[in-house]
Amino acid sequence: MHGDQQYFRVLFDRHKRRVYLACKVFLQDANAAEDATQETFLRAFQNLNRFSGGHFGAWLTRIARNVCIDAWRRRRRQAETGEEHLVSVGDKHSLEDAAAMRAAAAKLREEMAKLPEHQRRCLELKIEGHSYEEMAAMTGLPLAAVKSHLQNGRRMLWMQMEKVLG
Repeated sequence: MHGDQQYFRVLFDRHKRRVYLACKVFLQDANAAEDATQETFLRAFQNLNRFSGGHFGAWLTRIARNVCIDAWRRRRRQAETGEEHLVSVGDKHSLEDAAAMRAAAAKLREEMAKLPEHQRRCLELKIEGHSYEEMAAMTGLPLAAVKSHLQNGRRMLWMQMEKVLG
């Protein structure tokens, strides 16, 4: 186990900047990107046994993308439920974070609108928390098509966000 931790530390040092920059591009906030970077490496370490080989950086980038999408979902739910208003008025940093979250969410919605219809719809349903089977029933698409549209939509959205924010 100690050897795994040392090896993971080497991988962390090698990839932390790339993961941080990807998270910052997506989230548009340095503090949120730091949190997402930490969460990415935590998830990677916890799931290291699932890494099946290949390019470790690409695997990390997929994890980072999912962490950022999860963060975006949380921000969106908070914005919809008004939870950001629970922040104390004196907490300027939190208010700035809330504003940055709303701006990032708006940019993400704008970029999602540019996706092909099936990809956009599958992403929206997934963000809402629906299972693949529910998504297939709701869209009338075969399960394999839902998974394909979701994967392609995520990839295209990620690339669009990198272009826009990078």
